[in-house]
Amino acid sequence: MTIERLRTQSNDGRLEVPVATAWLIGDLGEALGRQELFARQAPQRLKALREHAMIESAISSNRIEGVEIAAGRRGAVLVGRARLTDRDEAEVRGYRDALRLIHDGPARLDVSEQTIRELHGVTRARVGDAGTYRDRDLDIIEKFPDGRSRVRFKAVPASELAGSVSRLTRGWTDLELAQQVPPAIAAAAFNLDFLCIHPFRDGNGRVSRLLLLLHAYRWGCEVGRYMSLERIIEENKERYYETLEISSRGWHEDAHDPWPYVNFLLFVLKTAFAEFERRVGETSEPRGMKTSAVLDAVVRLPLEFRVDDLRRLCPAVSLDMIRRVLKDEQKRGALECLGRGPLARWRKLSRG
Repeated sequence: MTIERLRTQSNDGRLEVPVATAWLIGDLGEALGRQELFARQAPQRLKALREHAMIESAISSNRIEGVEIAAGRRGAVLVGRARLTDRDEAEVRGYRDALRLIHDGPARLDVSEQTIRELHGVTRARVGDAGTYRDRDLDIIEKFPDGRSRVRFKAVPASELAGSVSRLTRGWTDLELAQQVPPAIAAAAFNLDFLCIHPFRDGNGRVSRLLLLLHAYRWGCEVGRYMSLERIIEENKERYYETLEISSRGWHEDAHDPWPYVNFLLFVLKTAFAEFERRVGETSEPRGMKTSAVLDAVVRLPLEFRVDDLRRLCPAVSLDMIRRVLKDEQKRGALECLGRGPLARWRKLSRG
């Protein structure tokens, strides 16, 4: 287990961190030092950021796993108390409820088996086997467009799940108390081990992202309150799966290389800090939060894009608002529209 390896190496004074990882840790440390300064600015903007991040996180984390709801239902599911129409809506709202548990009381949630089961139960809307370890062995299968498939990873056998999760949480507690390993590295290592154990039949990826947020809170990193870590992971989904596969090879034999996946999660946190500082730094500009969200999304998209691309990146923004921002940018000479109708493409223009 990665957590146990880190604990042993740190106790023996043999912990070696790759240079790239050390750079990322340094960058995170600097951003963490600026966090309080930025968090004191513009209370109304921060409130809007929190609301926007909550919606983005619930939509993105579920969409990574193939669970998606209609764009027109997002407000009703995530903001209001409307009656839910299907299982997907229940799981998206369940993820929102799990986020609220973490956002509202991270100090009351320890990293324990009980917390892990609780988060899974909430995200799975407390139906079926929600909050219960799987009772069968499980292979993680990758399916290809041409119909082929392969076993990407063999999860821990069902008979060993309780013991494995217990070892994982004890290992984290030991690292947290000893304070000999940078907490961001320990959090990423925990995340990797959790996904390799794969304790639940379904929903492990979503719980892993909630645990990343909880871990970040426990070492004073609050950026996940204002920026959606899940949305950043979704935007880099190919890299997420690639680094996870690389780092899980040889995990059962403790012969794996955890650093590709660890570095990916550190990159996610660093990106979230950069976006947070940029958003808060825009307080002097007259435009609103939703306009800023759309413009930020345009920057992240390729040279040409469609409205649907923006809707995917801005789940909390209405279609009318997105179209209004695009038209304003067209008038300013920053964008041009190629064609008509919902499939029309937009192109970014250089303004010299």
